[in-house]
Amino acid sequence: MIDDIKKTTDQRMRKSLESLKADLGKVRTGRAHTGILDHVMVDYFGNPTAINQVANITLMDARTIAVQPWEAKLTGPIEKAIRDADLGLNPASQGNLIRVPMPALTEERRRDLIKVVKTEGENAKVAIRNVRRDANEQLKKLLKDKDISTDDERRAQDDIQKLTDKFIAEVEKALVTKEADLMAV
Repeated sequence: MIDDIKKTTDQRMRKSLESLKADLGKVRTGRAHTGILDHVMVDYFGNPTAINQVANITLMDARTIAVQPWEAKLTGPIEKAIRDADLGLNPASQGNLIRVPMPALTEERRRDLIKVVKTEGENAKVAIRNVRRDANEQLKKLLKDKDISTDDERRAQDDIQKLTDKFIAEVEKALVTKEADLMAV
């Protein structure tokens, strides 16, 4: 029982960390990377579809993403979807190729992005602490139902606290890395 709780807690904390890393990947630095368009959806025959499922996305150079739609009629909708995605990008089409230049980040914009990153990190920490709380409640219930001893409960809570500390340290490490990435000119 206790092992199941620990395993579930570890999995849920890991998911929170993965979610944070995915969210940090969306916060763009000055460099182009194809992952920034992963969450942009385009209307494809009435269905919202990820751009990477209807086009090839490649890097032309360090500051430009190239989007090559598989169907010529999708050029306009893809361009509109990128523009409307609130990523601060302004795509331009050249025939069937859509060029997405990455604008340079100003100092003020970098500071704003760092605030966004810190907020995301705080949300991840709260999610991890909530997982810890849920696990501790499950342990208290087992103790109340006399399924485990007080010592077992205390040891399990210590283990869960160690897990929590480990994942919060990983969140901090991810935040420091992203902040350094953002401040690099």
